[in-house]
Amino acid sequence: MIDSGSTGFMLICTMLVLLMTPGLAFFYGGLSRRKNVVNTMMMTFAALGIAGLVWVVCGWSFAYGGDGSLPFFGGFDQLGCLSVVNDLLAEAEGVPTAFTVLAGQGVLADDPELAAGYPAIIDVVFQMAFAMITTAIITGSLAGRMKFGAVCAFMALWVVVAYAPLAHMVWGGEGSLIGSTIGALDFAGGDVVHISSGLTGLILCLFLGGRKGYGLMSYRPHNVPFVVLGATLLWFGWFGFNAGSEFAADGVAGLALLNTVTASAAALVSWMIVERLRVGKPTLVGAATGLVAGLVVITPAAGFVEPWAALIMGLIVSPICYGAIGFLKKKIGYDDALDAFGCHGIGGITGGILTGIFCVPELSWTDFGGLLYTGDFTLLGAQILGILITILFIGVIDVVLAFILKALFKGSLRVSAEEEAAGLDVAAHGESAYPAYLGLD
Repeated sequence: MIDSGSTGFMLICTMLVLLMTPGLAFFYGGLSRRKNVVNTMMMTFAALGIAGLVWVVCGWSFAYGGDGSLPFFGGFDQLGCLSVVNDLLAEAEGVPTAFTVLAGQGVLADDPELAAGYPAIIDVVFQMAFAMITTAIITGSLAGRMKFGAVCAFMALWVVVAYAPLAHMVWGGEGSLIGSTIGALDFAGGDVVHISSGLTGLILCLFLGGRKGYGLMSYRPHNVPFVVLGATLLWFGWFGFNAGSEFAADGVAGLALLNTVTASAAALVSWMIVERLRVGKPTLVGAATGLVAGLVVITPAAGFVEPWAALIMGLIVSPICYGAIGFLKKKIGYDDALDAFGCHGIGGITGGILTGIFCVPELSWTDFGGLLYTGDFTLLGAQILGILITILFIGVIDVVLAFILKALFKGSLRVSAEEEAAGLDVAAHGESAYPAYLGLD
């Protein structure tokens, strides 16, 4: 039965998540160099269009179609989302339909006390917004050196062969590999969104190599207010991202909302403390990065843990991500330009593992609760195994796609040295964020 409260709630949450990708454009744009602002923001905006089109054509079907019998793949029965539209037309004629009401997610879907119904067509857009932001996160690792056409081609293919199957493996219901067979928990996208996008960014930046002068010169954010504006929009949109993943206007959605605010607040403070200890002063860019790291770490656990645990998770994640960005990157030597892997990949892994420790048994979608409550390593083991499978699956797909695109784009995914030196705003798009600016940054 349709519940008007949950229907309105999901409409609002969907619009909040849609706001996140433009917010990410400002966040990444502010972090980039002045000569690459337009290109950096354009890559993020391109994800809106490309992921949106692909999702309607086949992404939704590949992720959530079929009867749930396949562990890796949905089906072809909802190509173009036509079945959803046909169900709405049938509903208008008083005919019962299979997809008119979507109730909850995972095990919650079977519990009428925890789930309320809303039209499935809303879920198409809600999940589309997830595909958009996930695809856009990847571009942070590629700033300043990848051919724009190659970026667009990669995003289109990646949504089809990587994101949609992974979404099915985690959220595809009974029979899905990670969420059902293994029993790993992912409330709003630790595996599906953050680990997948962060790892993809890392693999692509390894294929591309470092930016010209990387390691020899300082790359500073060119517009700190842009960074803060973007982080604020992400923070605001994330409330729909996490709370909306309960798929009902109920107490668990409220818990997810509270945990999201708590973890992000704790991580922001934690990052400022780490910066104060390491470099002698906290920075606004650091505070914004800490805010995002806190949002990332709580994403897989938002509806599963108590607020005190969310606070601890926020405090823990900032030193870990700070270490990945400040030390691991330099030690290994990869050029993750805007730290998509250091923040989203590492933060997502941290959140997934901590979910296995802090999950309240009564809130779990499976028969197992967190190690802290039960003394049982089953859920923690499932979380780690789910993360490892995500890394293996995404890693293989990314490498294959990178080699294919490299062959298609004349043996290189990278712009010429002259274009990179001049800046991709003019070279790739023929426009500049700052037309009066005549010098080099």
